[in-house]
Amino acid sequence: MALEEDIKAVEDEISKTKYNKATEGHIGRLKAKLARLREEVQKRASSKSGGEGFSVKKSGDASVVLVGFPSVGKSTLLNSLTGTQSQVAAYEFTTLDVVPGSMEYKGATIQILDVPGLVKGAASGRGRGKEVIAVVRNADLAVILLDVFQLVHYDVLVEELNDAGIRINSRPPDVTIRKKPRGGISINSTVNLDLDGDTIRSIMGEYRLHNADVVIRENIDIDQLIDVILGNRKYIPAIVVINKIDLADEYTLRACKEKFPDALLVSADKKIHIDELKEILFNRLGFIRIYLKPQGKQPDMDEPLIVRYGSTIGDICDRLHRDFRNRFRYAQVWGRSAKHKGQRVGLDHILYDNDILTIILRKQ
Repeated sequence: MALEEDIKAVEDEISKTKYNKATEGHIGRLKAKLARLREEVQKRASSKSGGEGFSVKKSGDASVVLVGFPSVGKSTLLNSLTGTQSQVAAYEFTTLDVVPGSMEYKGATIQILDVPGLVKGAASGRGRGKEVIAVVRNADLAVILLDVFQLVHYDVLVEELNDAGIRINSRPPDVTIRKKPRGGISINSTVNLDLDGDTIRSIMGEYRLHNADVVIRENIDIDQLIDVILGNRKYIPAIVVINKIDLADEYTLRACKEKFPDALLVSADKKIHIDELKEILFNRLGFIRIYLKPQGKQPDMDEPLIVRYGSTIGDICDRLHRDFRNRFRYAQVWGRSAKHKGQRVGLDHILYDNDILTIILRKQ
């Protein structure tokens, strides 16, 4: 219990300290200490649970995890999206394990994962939170599912994910830290920073980093610097879906739209707006279509290869056959990623949507 008491004490001190330039370094040290204590709590929760989490084999072209409080309708939504029969009941913690389903849409196979509901304290292991968090960290997209009458759950869910080192809808800060044997902390920045050098050094000192070269390419805050130092944060996209709209009146629905203007309102039970959700999932996962063209033949325009945005020729080789990368000679590309029709490219070439691709291999 000592760790929880230490965390509470640090949180109280942070909340009581008014933020200004004079207190910035002190708050930075406190936040660094808080992050370190939370890391220790998570490690202890992991050791007590006997592992890092549920064992889920990823399948398909991408995986989506349904995150929400118990009884918010995750199992019903899984059934509506995939036809998988996940147990549904009107009481909490119906789902005690991960229930995977497979959704086919526009040629893509998307794995949908229904996990036990998250509750306050999940990041510390409460309610099998550690296991659920492990599944979320490995997903390509998170659906934060809210009950139309319990919108306040959103802040709790995001806080638990944040405490567990998961950053939704953000990217890693453009900061590089290279340790060195001596010479102190050297800070170089390409932009104007709100943080001063003393604050940066005090935060790094909390983690016993006293000799390092720090290159900062964007204006960061204290929390982002701590994330870079820890180096174990997971950055994943997320969408908000509000469920059970068939039970709500017009006033409640209007309040949902005002609070979450970008959220999709659905009824998993009545299958309202489920097709719209499928389209959003497909788009947010960043799928592109690649049409394969055997050498000297016409491309197969009926069955594209579905891959993620940013995929390279090397990724395609790995996807098609385990030996293709080793036997690779060159590739030809027609489409927006090519400078001209049939351009010869290498393994690092990045493909665009609707590109046509021929891969030339060495003979075995």
